[in-house]
Amino acid sequence: MELEDLLEALDAGERIEGNSPLHEVMHRTSQEALRVTGELNTGYHEPARIRELLSELTGTEVDASVTLFPPLHSDFGKNLRIGKNVFVNSGCRFQDQGGVSIGDDALIGHNLVVATLNHPVDPSRRADLVPAPVTIGRNVWIGANVTILPGVTIGEDAVVAATSLVTRDVPAGMLVMGSPARVVRPVTEEG
Repeated sequence: MELEDLLEALDAGERIEGNSPLHEVMHRTSQEALRVTGELNTGYHEPARIRELLSELTGTEVDASVTLFPPLHSDFGKNLRIGKNVFVNSGCRFQDQGGVSIGDDALIGHNLVVATLNHPVDPSRRADLVPAPVTIGRNVWIGANVTILPGVTIGEDAVVAATSLVTRDVPAGMLVMGSPARVVRPVTEEG
């Protein structure tokens, strides 16, 4: 089994059985992500070097317009896609095996947690992993200390208020807040 096989299964939303060959590929890839993020999070790096390390982590070229303030943690790296002109503040954690896509012009606050994996409730299957992607749309602003659960899509121009727990899709152009996050109003209205 190779990384491409794993990515195909993850992107198809297939359950990954614990201790399977695909699970072993995931573990090896996670170890590489730990190595790269370890380097990223140790000491000071010029912005260009940060983007080089992000490119190594994701396996894709990260645009020169991307800004990241470390530390950043990624459980996998190879299923994380970052658009252009994205800002990611410090302390963010991406469990990106199931896929995380960040649209152009997104602003990400401190300590965001994005989860893309779940486990079966059945104890006999609990080591299995069930992936579901998270999509952060274009021009989204996510406040500090937000958690986004598997399978969520945040529509373009939306705002997620600080400390929110996002458990379901966020419509485009809406402000959401709370735990669980609820629509408060359109972003075009002043509150």
